[in-house]
Amino acid sequence: MTDDQLMQPGWRQTRRHVNGVDLHVVEAGNPDDPLLVLVHGFPEFWWAWRKQITPLAEAGFHVVVPDMRGYNTSDKPTGVSAYHLDTLAADVVTLADTYGVAKFHLVGHDWGAVISWWTAARHAERLEKVVVMDGPHPDIWSRQALKHPTQALRSTYVAFFQLPFVPEASLGSFDFAGLRKMMEGSGHDDTFELGALDRYAEAWAHPGSLTAMLNYYRALRERSPLGEAARLSPPTLVLWAGEDSFLERHVAEAGLALCDDGRLVVVEGASHWLHLEQPERINREILDFFRQPAAA
Repeated sequence: MTDDQLMQPGWRQTRRHVNGVDLHVVEAGNPDDPLLVLVHGFPEFWWAWRKQITPLAEAGFHVVVPDMRGYNTSDKPTGVSAYHLDTLAADVVTLADTYGVAKFHLVGHDWGAVISWWTAARHAERLEKVVVMDGPHPDIWSRQALKHPTQALRSTYVAFFQLPFVPEASLGSFDFAGLRKMMEGSGHDDTFELGALDRYAEAWAHPGSLTAMLNYYRALRERSPLGEAARLSPPTLVLWAGEDSFLERHVAEAGLALCDDGRLVVVEGASHWLHLEQPERINREILDFFRQPAAA
């Protein structure tokens, strides 16, 4: 199915020139309402937020959901250097710039959470509040793996993704059987509705997409693991699945310790794909957090 066929009433599509690339964007809600940017993770695309877009827009937010660079129909610059975290965070901030707002709310899941952590650390003055879901603060991911052998074991796929060509062949062959298995195996039996993985596969099939998606991971090797971890000053809510197969709870706790104003909520009974499995709970947590008065 095309993006047009995935659209629901009240949703609209546009393209935005952001930080040197064109991004495909889906949005909903009144443009005069507070801006809320939703950032998807690996290996999803904008459709990851299909259960959040309308409820958040109806609650009074201008919801903006980009396909991040490399994904679906957004531009796919070549080379690992095009996917550094500083660049990805700049994409988010300059996307907000195109809507003419000084500050905005940010929600990210998986890699979208990694980007959101970093955006909040590097561009705190632009953010009202931040929600990160099942994605590690980039400065503590490797440190937690070194401290906890079980987390290191869960993260072995990251090392595999560093290889040239082999991950593309392994994940992309037989109509992306490897990626489909990864998503199905990390969720519950009913996480992905009938036909959902076919829709993801159509997004992965765009020329250059799979390599671009993997380059997010490959760019991590160019980050220094040393130095002081970056702190976050914007109010931050960490939503963490109780049954995440990729990330242990101590990863969330270590990220929370770097927040000047942070709170951790563990969503029991949810897998890594908590926004798909428990959308009503996730939407309520996000809205309650955003509606709370900011601390003085």
